[in-house]
Amino acid sequence: MPLAPRAADIPRIPGALKFYKVMSYITGGFLLLLCAEMILKYCIDIRTNSFVWPGGMTNPETGEFVFFEPGYEIEAFGPNGFLALVPSDTVEAINLSLGILIIHGWLYVIYLFAGFRIWSKMRWDFGKLFFIALGGIIPGLSFYVEAKYAKLVEAFLEKQNTTATTQGEAA
Repeated sequence: MPLAPRAADIPRIPGALKFYKVMSYITGGFLLLLCAEMILKYCIDIRTNSFVWPGGMTNPETGEFVFFEPGYEIEAFGPNGFLALVPSDTVEAINLSLGILIIHGWLYVIYLFAGFRIWSKMRWDFGKLFFIALGGIIPGLSFYVEAKYAKLVEAFLEKQNTTATTQGEAA
């Protein structure tokens, strides 16, 4: 039988839910940016500007393994302009690719805290915390998990408000 939230935690649940929802969207957005950055860096062959499998492939004519040149990184305020795609490891100004990595990492930590907070207030089983954690590392999953679990919390809060209103009218 699942545990119900403690009465003392119920007033804190709406704030925890709002914080979780905000962090879910921000973290999910940065994860999508990170995926786009990884595709630019590891899946574009700089010599041909074509999409390639990361690492390399076997040349069908010679049979030898050919490594691809790393693709692009995003540079800001450099000699190439406000924003520019430059070959990997040639960034001369602000490396936005690295910034996206770092920012997503720290946002994920905050997202985990927000998820843990709503999970502990609602007293859910460990499986829900596991899926919340996966939401920050699987692209798009944070949006799905947020929508699903927010509905559960909002339904619980609505039920609590209905119960409190009914009890208030009976008294």
